[in-house]
Amino acid sequence: MTLYHFVVTVHVLAAVLWLGGMFFIAIVGAPVLRRLEPVTRAELFRQLGERFRRAGWVAIAVLLITGLANLAFRGVLTLDALGDGAFWRTKYGSALAWKLGAVAVMLNIQAWHDFVLGPRAGRLTPGSPEALRTRRQAAWLARISAVVALVLVWAAVRLARGG
Repeated sequence: MTLYHFVVTVHVLAAVLWLGGMFFIAIVGAPVLRRLEPVTRAELFRQLGERFRRAGWVAIAVLLITGLANLAFRGVLTLDALGDGAFWRTKYGSALAWKLGAVAVMLNIQAWHDFVLGPRAGRLTPGSPEALRTRRQAAWLARISAVVALVLVWAAVRLARGG
C-alpha cells in the first residue's frame, strides 16, 4: 500500500465516522430518545452530543489534513492549479468546488450546533418552551446538514471518479 492509498483510507474512515455518526443520531438515536421523558431525554442527548462532539471534531481535523494531503498527492494543491480559472471549469475542478463548498457549509453548521445551540440547550429546563424551540432549531440544522452531507458525498464520488 502506498502512502497515498493509506491517506485516502484514513480520509474515508474519518468521513464514515463523522457522517455516519450524524446520520445514526438523526435516524436512530433521536427517534428513540424522543420517546423518553424530557429530563432523561435531555441528559442522554447531552451525553451523546458531548461524546460525539469530541469524536466528530477529531474526524473533521483528520478530514481536513488528509484532504489537503490527497490534493497534494494528486498535484492539485498548487497555486498554478488552484489559481487557474480554467481548472475550476473542468469536471474535476467543478466537483472539487462543490465538495469544498459543502465542507465549508457543514463546518459552519457543525460549529453553530456544537458550540452555540448544544450548550444553550444544555442550560435550559427540559421540556420548557425555550428548550423545545432550541431543540427544533437543532433538528432543522441537522436536516440541513444531512442534505449538505449528501451533496458532499456526491461531490466526493465525482472526484474519485475523475470529476
